[in-house]
Amino acid sequence: MKNEIIRILQQNARISDAALGEMLGITAEEAAAEIAKLEKSGVIKGYSVIVDEEKYDKSIVYATIELKVTPQRDCGFDDIAKTIMMYDEVESVSLMSSGAYDLAVEVKGNDLRDVAFFVSERLATIDGILSTSTHFILKKYKEKGIFIDNEEPDERGLC
Repeated sequence: MKNEIIRILQQNARISDAALGEMLGITAEEAAAEIAKLEKSGVIKGYSVIVDEEKYDKSIVYATIELKVTPQRDCGFDDIAKTIMMYDEVESVSLMSSGAYDLAVEVKGNDLRDVAFFVSERLATIDGILSTSTHFILKKYKEKGIFIDNEEPDERGLC
């Protein structure tokens, strides 16, 4: 049941306890109790809103920054990741399994200059960061399983 609750909440975190209970074959009270258990145990960390930035604020800029990092003795990448995630501009930090970089950092800024400043003055100056590579996100099509652009595709498969 835990997996079903998580799947449903990921698609619609605003679903009522009654509707969730109906989908799962339990009462609204039981659904609320299951959600409360998942929250208390830390499985559910929070809820968020997915925004179509094109409609909300076209000036917002998102970027993914790849970081090559020297792991720290006794803590690996954790201390550097914890330092990075404290910045307000940082949306997420992920440790990558292999490849040309170690950490992937997603950031948000008011404009290109904000992101460039963040990379050059904040990230690049952290001890242990060897190099950065910044990729600006031009358009989001899907986020957290939700389609951002709801236009129907051309029936011929063309734009």
